[in-house]
Amino acid sequence: MRTYPRADTVGRPRLSIIFFFMKRTWLLFAQAVTVMLAAYFVVATLKPEWIGRRSTSLGGVVSVIEAPAAAPGAVAPGSLSAAAKKASPAVVSINTSKAARRSPRSEDPWFRFFFGDQGDQPQVGLGSGVIVSTDGYILTNNHVVEGADEIDVTLNDSRHARGKVIGTDPDTDLAVLKIELDKLPAVVLGNSDNLQVGDQVLAIGNPFGVGQTVTSGIVSALGRNQLGINTFENFIQTDAAINPGNSGGALIDVNGNLQGINTAIYSRSGGSLGIGFAIPVSTAKQVLEDIVKEGKVTRGWIGVEPNDLSPELAETFGVKASKGVIITGVLQNGPAARAGVRPGDVITAVGDKPIGNVQELLTAVAGLKPGNSARFALQRGSDRMELDVTPGLRPKSPVRRVPGQPE
Repeated sequence: MRTYPRADTVGRPRLSIIFFFMKRTWLLFAQAVTVMLAAYFVVATLKPEWIGRRSTSLGGVVSVIEAPAAAPGAVAPGSLSAAAKKASPAVVSINTSKAARRSPRSEDPWFRFFFGDQGDQPQVGLGSGVIVSTDGYILTNNHVVEGADEIDVTLNDSRHARGKVIGTDPDTDLAVLKIELDKLPAVVLGNSDNLQVGDQVLAIGNPFGVGQTVTSGIVSALGRNQLGINTFENFIQTDAAINPGNSGGALIDVNGNLQGINTAIYSRSGGSLGIGFAIPVSTAKQVLEDIVKEGKVTRGWIGVEPNDLSPELAETFGVKASKGVIITGVLQNGPAARAGVRPGDVITAVGDKPIGNVQELLTAVAGLKPGNSARFALQRGSDRMELDVTPGLRPKSPVRRVPGQPE
């Protein structure tokens, strides 16, 4: 009699085989992963360079891990190295010397016995400059080269040349030098009128004579004036570190374009406190053009004594004005007097430029060409009127040396 297995036991041997192979496969997989992790740990500890990290032994005692080398030419995110690399070759170091000024009594043996040799040592100075033309023209500060008998210019590539003063402008504290060398780098002039507070800038110069140095910061303020540093002031204020030796150096933007000439710092210690001032390139460019073309800077002058308008002055002169610059004195037979300007008049505009303070009036008048008439808007009492004033040539201002100007 033939027997047949029951229906519920037919598939059991096949399922047991499947489970056996699955269990064995899982064990093999787990063992393989365990071995791989152990191998990775060993390699990462003993041979990290095999997995993209570099190990360096310090004296055969300590093993440290270094980051992999960056690709040639790679720039870190947010780096300003491209701007610095573009402008740095055009920034130079300026060393000046002045011959010793001997006292008339220095030949007196008794004087030399009691006081020693006076003034026998030459005076030396240090500053920076910016090459603005491949022809060799350099912009720097007037106080860097003022009175110098010899000027030595050192380029970033270590070349040296004797600097010749083409012209100076003490009113803006700018000077133009020239050197005779081949293949000179030149900075790209930017547009300082487009600068805004908060823009990133770099200051490049030779502080303390340590060598070319780049510091970074932002534009802290614009149009700073009435600081008593220069006759004509329209400074860019920055917190980029500026120290002695930076004077005449470059203030550049993130594109490596020149935005200003570093000039002065606010400091009680002589070092940087985060408040530096630069002459805008728009001003420097005008001075450069005038000096190269004419050998000097010519500015307009009308012969008045201006004051910022105040309620007390307005009441004193009986003028109904709320803004402008009040004229408290007029030079007899001067340009303003010949045009009909009187004490008590309030100048509100020169040409199409509105006037709000004395510095703005001074700058606007200085920008006029001597001999060319300009329309002045003013208020006399309660009447508004316009006069055509023909400016004369502005007399030279006395040279001032104000503390805060880093050499």
